[in-house]
Amino acid sequence: SPITDESKICLKRDVPNYPKYTLSQETVDYLKQPTFDIWHWEPNEMLSLLEHMYQELGLVEEFNINPTTLKRWLLCVQENYRNNPFHNFRHCFCVTQMMYGMMHLCKLWERMGTEDLGILLTAAVCHDLDHPGYNNTYQINARTELAIRYNDISPLENHHCAVAFQILSNPDTNIFANVDKDTFKRIRAGMTMLILATDMARHGEIMESFKEKIAAGFDDKNKDHLDTLKMVLIKCCDISNEVRPTEVSEPWVDCLLEEYFNQSDREKVEGLPVAPFMDRDKVTKPTAQIGFIKFVLIPMFETVAR
Repeated sequence: SPITDESKICLKRDVPNYPKYTLSQETVDYLKQPTFDIWHWEPNEMLSLLEHMYQELGLVEEFNINPTTLKRWLLCVQENYRNNPFHNFRHCFCVTQMMYGMMHLCKLWERMGTEDLGILLTAAVCHDLDHPGYNNTYQINARTELAIRYNDISPLENHHCAVAFQILSNPDTNIFANVDKDTFKRIRAGMTMLILATDMARHGEIMESFKEKIAAGFDDKNKDHLDTLKMVLIKCCDISNEVRPTEVSEPWVDCLLEEYFNQSDREKVEGLPVAPFMDRDKVTKPTAQIGFIKFVLIPMFETVAR
């Protein structure tokens, strides 16, 4: 049966509540830079900046998006990010802005069509929807409702994706209401693939696949090659804090550690296993970052640069 009204996600407030900011030319140019400071903007401004990205990339035309629906969709997305220390709406904005910046930096429109750019940007916006602030390991060990629903297979990422399409199942917030069935099918498959690719448990597998394709000679015309590139791009953006200027990246470390420590404190109380990198008694800020930058971040960005 079609999705029921109970499982549709509805807006709590309507769009006139957020004013239309007039973005200066300076801001519009700055928004394309990976050095963009994401801390300077309040939530309503972030909504306007995201709206601008959809207009500037030609996505509003490509998908024939109703401008009010775009505003409503963005508002609804914002309402469905929780106030976690790290996995919150600002993180969503941060990842999406890096995706937008990489599109401009790498001139991605030379490698893929506007539809692909729309899938990438929209997946970035939705990639952590309704994140509870506790990771997959916790979900699985605590046998949470999400772990049970998704059989311990990427419970969070499956949930983010499901929430994204619950929002899109409501006509008021469906930015893809005007596309034909085949296009929507491609959008859904693409977004699902990308959001599920953000599970770090799949990092090794995705990077190996990407390296193999580069070694064989990367082919823009090959859908499989392009899909892998898109997965690596969203992964880069998801963990891109450390490639930003220090004054932008530094506060995020505190946010992430706060979320980790909240989880490990709870795990200790509940008698669940505690990961050393999340334990406030074992972690120092520098060691937390060095391993990650050295073993995950640098190798990944080097591969993309190739």
